[in-house]
Order: sequence, then structure tokens, then C-alpha cells
Amino acid sequence: MRRRLQTLFQRKFKVSLLFLLLLALLVHLAMDLALPAARGPCGCDAKALKASGVPSGNLVLTGPKKLSLRILQDFSGSNGSLEKGSQLQGARPQARDGKLGVRHQHGEGNAGRTEGSKLAALFEHPLYNIPMPEVTEKDKLFVVNPMEKFSLRSSGSDEWEDGLRHLPYLAQIPRRHQPLRAVPPPGPPDAHPPPGLGHAEDRQLGQTRDQETPIDFFYFSDFERHNAEIAAFHLDRILDFRRIPPVSGRLVNITKEIRDITTDKKLAKTFFISPAGNVCFYGECSYYCSTEHALCGKPDRLEGSVAALLPDKTLAKRRSWRSPWRRSYHKSKKAEWELNPNYCAQVRETPPYDRGHRLLDLIDMTVLDFLMGNMDRHHYETFEKFGNDTFLLHLDNGRGFGTHSRDEPSILAPLRQCCSIKKSTYLRLQLLATQPYRLSDLLREALATDPLAPILTEPHLRALDRRLGKVLATVGRCLAGAARRDEVVVDDVGSRV
Repeated sequence: MRRRLQTLFQRKFKVSLLFLLLLALLVHLAMDLALPAARGPCGCDAKALKASGVPSGNLVLTGPKKLSLRILQDFSGSNGSLEKGSQLQGARPQARDGKLGVRHQHGEGNAGRTEGSKLAALFEHPLYNIPMPEVTEKDKLFVVNPMEKFSLRSSGSDEWEDGLRHLPYLAQIPRRHQPLRAVPPPGPPDAHPPPGLGHAEDRQLGQTRDQETPIDFFYFSDFERHNAEIAAFHLDRILDFRRIPPVSGRLVNITKEIRDITTDKKLAKTFFISPAGNVCFYGECSYYCSTEHALCGKPDRLEGSVAALLPDKTLAKRRSWRSPWRRSYHKSKKAEWELNPNYCAQVRETPPYDRGHRLLDLIDMTVLDFLMGNMDRHHYETFEKFGNDTFLLHLDNGRGFGTHSRDEPSILAPLRQCCSIKKSTYLRLQLLATQPYRLSDLLREALATDPLAPILTEPHLRALDRRLGKVLATVGRCLAGAARRDEVVVDDVGSRV
């Protein structure tokens, strides 16, 4: 009799437990179905939007699009960071109607900005909130999951690009991507990514912050600087190009995170203890891999930068293009563009620069390189899917910010020889030359949040303002010699401005 009661009790308990599980599942499904109805156009809680003072009619991103950042940028281990970052992206107001200039804009657009933050004020400026065309299915780069989509558009009208302006969890990158998988230079240690979504590159310390590249060094002998990669990412988004994947500083323990876990026996053999008692390694490669060019920790801690290189080529093929203004990479020979002042005329007749906005995109990249003093732009990459209707990826910026006391005018050769620049780029450069939005102040504020701050010394930041003046002066000379203004300042925004 007792056994029968025990069996009956067990059966009733199992049935009750199953019923509770089903009930919980039904409640969960009901909440998921009811959630979209309670949200506004941006996918945010309507009450939260009202409390924050952001009008729902001025939001650019819709709810489903917010999830698309996760596929390439969810470096955190919780959904909270994703939601915070998405709310910041979704709360960006559209540009107001009317003429845009470079004066400081007062009124509703600045109501929600962070007090005293020039960077927040910049991203609220109408020039940084130009309405973008709607992204269609053919504009989607790839789809991994129906609920998680990533799209890239030549005009820059996608969530990934917009999201690079506000990355509250960017500083978590160096803590979340562990362990590191060490490989020899020039492709230094990689961090493991989400499967199939690319990889993150770790570039290490090669030069201290206050050192300048010796004047006798050739550009191809310059150091690869981790702080240059970090600063280039922030400068790129301040210029509103948004062509550099997220980069953050990181302090690496080369003993625990490289030497002790590497499966590369050849790499493991290159580790040694220096006379100063520091752990060093130099890897295996065709050049600069020797004890004279080793990377050493203090005693085993080494600064580096982690850059997310996404998406993976298996999901979105990329093509590498030789820059028309590539240098000779020879000690005595010069490239054709250095000898022929009419070189741009040849470029304009050569595909893919003979149509579309490819040449203007390359000139944008030229402006970025001149501001940070990067002479090492020999190639660039694009996504194959969109053909010539795409944009350039500004990768490999480690040889920037090597000097601050001198500028390299030859970097501006594409702008000087072609005398063309996008209207949107020109207006933003003019804006960044004004006191409320001074470029050096903006980059200083952006870099202050990096784990390895300070990233740049003050002389490097002051050099940015000087170089920006030279870029504007070059455009001014082009305008002075042009028959028509629109031949120099090419309208790339149309009625959206």
C-alpha cells in the first residue's frame, strides 16, 4: 500500500512539474508577442523615451534593425551592454530641414547632449545626422540569422556605421576576447572571435608615446604602433567616415596568454628571457624576426590593441585593391604620381575610378592618412558583393601618428592633383576647424575612455589642428583655380542637405 502511495505521489509530482514548465513557456511566449506592441518605432520602451525627452518621431533606426549590431559588435557577455549601446544608437535625431553650415546649432538638437561633452555635441550636429536612404534587401551584405542581419551601404546608411559613433562597451573588447592565439608577425596575436564571424587582431607596443619616428627612417621601415590603431579608429569616426572596425587598447600577459597556450612550436621556440629579466619573443617571418626586433614585456606585460576584423571572408568576400598613389617602396626610385603632375587625369580614365564615387572615397582616405601622418597606404579593401557601388575599408593604420613636429605633404597628392572632395567631407572639415568642435579636443575626449589612456601625447593632438588647416588650404587653392565650385566640392548628399 505504501509503495502505491509513493508511486502515485511521484506521478502527480511529475505531472505538476510538467504543467509548471508549460505554464512558464506560455508566459514567456506571451511576453515576447506583447513586447513589440509596447515599443515605439525605435524598439525602445515608449515611456523611457518620453522620460528622456527624445521624441519618437525623430528616430532613425527601427526596432528590428537594432539587433543587427549584435552579429558584429556583441563583445560583452550580457544582453545589458547590447541594449545600452542600441538605445544610444536609436536615440539619434534626424537632421532638421534647412541649410546646413558649420556654425554651432542651438535648440532642440542639443537638448539631450551630455553637458560639457564636445563629442556628444558633434554627433548631434545636423552634418552628422543627414537622413539616409532606406536599406533594402539587396543592400544586405549577408544574413546569418533571420533575426540578426548586418548591412552595409555605400552611402553609410547602416546601423553598423551609425553604431560606431556610440560604443559604450568598446572598452570591454580587451577583456572579453580571451584567450589569445599567437601567430608570428606581421600578423601578430589574434583573439578568438565568435565562430565564423571573423577575428580580432592584437597589435603590440613598438614605440613609446613620446617618441617620434627618426627623420632618417624610410616610411617602409617605420614602427607599427598599437596606439596609432586606437587613435585612427576614433579619428575616423570623428571625421564621420566610419570605415575602421572598432579598436581598443589591451594589456597582454605574454606568458599566460601567448607562450603558455600557443600550439605553434616554432613560435614557442622564439620566447626568451632578456638580460633585464623580461619575457620576450619575436616569432617567425621573412623580416624583422630576430632577437634585435623582439617584443618584450615588463616583465611579461605588454601593451597592444585589439581590432575587430569583421565579417569573415567566408560570409562576405573582400577584394584588395592596389592604391593608384602607392609609393615605390624603394630607397631611390619614385612612383609615377610623384613625377607626373597630371597623373590624376590618367586615374580618372581607369576603372574603377572612371565612374561612381570610388575616387572621392579614396580622397577621403587621403585626408585621414594626412591627418595622422600615415605614408603606408599601399592597398585598400572593399566588399565584393556591391561591386563599385561600395566603400573603402580603412584597415592597417599602425604607421600613423609617428611624427608631430613635421608634416608629409605628399600624402595629400590625390587631393592636390585631382582637386575634388565630397561636399559632406568638406563641410565637416570646416566644422572641425571651429572652436566649439576643434578636432584636437574631440579626439582627446574620445581617447580618454580607452583602457590604455593616454593614447596620444599633446603634440600629436595639436598637430591634427595644424594639418587640418593645410587640408582646407589645399581645397581653397583648388577652388580659387576652378571655373566652377561644384567641380571641386562634389555634391554627394543632394537634397538631404
